[in-house]
Order: sequence, then C-alpha cells, then structure tokens
Amino acid sequence: MAIAIALVVLVAASVLFHFLSPWWATPLASNWKQMDDTLTITLIITGVFFVVINLLLGYIVWRDRHREGHRAHYAPENRRLEWGLIAITTVGIIALLAPGLFVYADYVRPPPQAMVLEVVGQQWQWAFRFAGAGGQLGTSDMRFVSATNPLGVNPDDPNGQDDVIVVGPEVHLPLNQPVKVLLRSKDVLHDFYVPPFRARMNMVPGMITSFWFTPTQTGRFDILCAQLCGVGHYNMRGHVVVDEPAAFAAWLQRQQTFAMTQVRAPAPVAASPTAAGGAGGAGGAGGAGGAAAAGLIDQGRALAQSKGCVGCHSVDGAPGVGPTWKGLYGKTETFADGSTAPVDDAFLRHEIEDPHSRLVKGYGPLMPKMPVTEEEVAALTAYIRAQGAAVQGVANGAPQAGAK
Repeated sequence: MAIAIALVVLVAASVLFHFLSPWWATPLASNWKQMDDTLTITLIITGVFFVVINLLLGYIVWRDRHREGHRAHYAPENRRLEWGLIAITTVGIIALLAPGLFVYADYVRPPPQAMVLEVVGQQWQWAFRFAGAGGQLGTSDMRFVSATNPLGVNPDDPNGQDDVIVVGPEVHLPLNQPVKVLLRSKDVLHDFYVPPFRARMNMVPGMITSFWFTPTQTGRFDILCAQLCGVGHYNMRGHVVVDEPAAFAAWLQRQQTFAMTQVRAPAPVAASPTAAGGAGGAGGAGGAGGAAAAGLIDQGRALAQSKGCVGCHSVDGAPGVGPTWKGLYGKTETFADGSTAPVDDAFLRHEIEDPHSRLVKGYGPLMPKMPVTEEEVAALTAYIRAQGAAVQGVANGAPQAGAK
C-alpha cells in the first residue's frame, strides 16, 4: 500500500514541479519556433506515458496487494494486451520522431538568399569568417594555419582575399537576415550553441557541418560550447550581437579582410620597453626604431588573437580566466606556492613557453602549452609591455631601483 501511495505522490509532485518550476527556456529570438513545438510535443507524449504508467503501476500494486484468502491469477500470456501495447508504443514513437525529422530536414536546408557565416572552434576560443564582396568564401585547409592565418584560408584562392576575418569571441549579425552557418573545429569536438536561437550543431574535426537560422530580435546573446572539450570548456564562451542591417554593415566594414591580415609585419628586432610602449627616445620619435617597435607590437596583437590569448587575458583591466595584461609588466606576481617574481621579459618568456610549471595564485592550469618561436615570444612580450607597466620607470626588461 505504501508503494502505491508513493507512486501517486511522485506523479503529483512531478506535474506540480513542471508547472511551478522557475527554469524555463530562454525567450525565442529566431525563426525556430518549430524547435520549441517539437520539444513541447516530446514533453507532452513522454509526460503522458510517465503519468499513465506510474498510476497504472500504483493501481496494480494496490489491487493485487496481499490479502488473506486471495491468490494471484496465473496468466502466462495475453495476446490482446501485447498487441495493444505494441500499437500504443508504435504510435507514441512515431509521434516523437516524425516532427523532429521534418524540422531537422528544414534546419539543414537554408534558403538561397542566406548569408554565409563560418564558425571555427578551437580550445577554448571562437573565430568567424564572412564572405567578402564577391559573395563566396575562399577555400581553407589546416596546412595553411599560421600565426597570421589562424583560420587556414587558402592564400592562393582569389575568392578568399576579401573574406572578412573576425578572431575573437564576438560576432555581429543582421536582423531578419537568414544566416547559413558553416562549422569546423581545429582540434577536438566542440558544439556551437546559442540558446535563444534554438540553434546548435556539433563541430567535428575533419568535417564541415551546417545549419541555418534567422535572428528575429536585436540584442546580445551568449554563445556556448555544448560539448565537453577540455579543462577550459566552461570558459569557451562568446557573443552574437544582432544589429539593424545598417549597423551591421557599418560593423562589417570596420573588420579586417584576409588580404589585410597577410600584410607582412617587419622582422622582430630587439626593442626597449620604452620604444615598444610607443614613446621613442629624444629626437627618435617616428624613426626607424619606433616603426620597428610598432610593427612588433602589431605582430604581438595578431598573435594574441590567433592563438586565443585574448579569450582569457583582457587588455582593459577586466577580470578574466587569466591575469589582465593591463599594467601587468613590472608588477610582482605571487605564485600558488607563495613565491613571488617580477613580471619582466624573462618572466613572460617562461610563462608563455611553459605555462604549467608554476601557477599564478588565484588562477588554474588552463593555458595550453603551444609551440612558439623566438620571434613570437618577442612579439607577444612587446604587446604585453605596450599595455602599460605597473611601476613607472621600467626599462630594459627589468624594474628600476626602488620598484617593488
């Protein structure tokens, strides 16, 4: 009897929890109301089965409870009941699967006028590419990936020269414009997911997957990775900003094309922190040394974007997964073991080349170890140094006397 009562209470509590629960889907911001409808159909069908099966089980437990003088009726089979259950189950499964099959067929069949957006995933960052004025994306291949070509665009394909490259966690899209999304991964399995769009798709290494949607509301929406992709998975976030068409066109015009990113930076040179910071020596402002230092900083900025550094390290002082680079140079950092060290060129080199050998206090071992060249280390160091020093008077890669 207690089991029958418990089953009834379980059903009642489950139904009440559904209607009173504070956890509901995010407001719809795309054309995919069919997704919500399909989920609602699934919930209703499975909910009805849950309620009926548990109440029937409770009734059977109560009806056939042990009573003195009663014996269970032996019924080895009941063909009528079996065929009835087979029919009901078949109808239920068809009702569950059929709507999803129709919706998915439409989900991967974009309209001809859809704008193309490529999304590239990498631990733990996002990058994006739009077709240029020619309207066609250039080809790409992993063998072309480099510090200045993080998406692996084929430099010999003329269609790719005007492709718009966005390396960073934020991308803009126009309102009420269908968007065909092409997805690929540079390392492991990821999943591009924007909850208010009801849009998501796995990003499988070696494959290009796709879907489409139409943004129907302006605003800023979270991008999530919905596949566990490593220790930094939780931080693989980004934003889609939906603009009015005119605002989107203005934003797109400000972005770099692939051809612009391939302008070769000057060869790295030894540059003093003062020069790298943009202030040349007396009478040397605007000279060859200042131009070389500026080129080194620009190269470091490009590397920080292509290698995903900006996903964890801010340059404006905002908190992140890693220490901010604003005012980092010249600062004294404390490590997890209690030791300290000044942030100079040697410090930055060590952290870039071997990020797991020691951890700055308050931060986890999330930075992946990446192969870097001497020139890349020098460029990244110059860029970090250019974000300002924590102590005035830093020169020659080390704090001056009196600096803490």
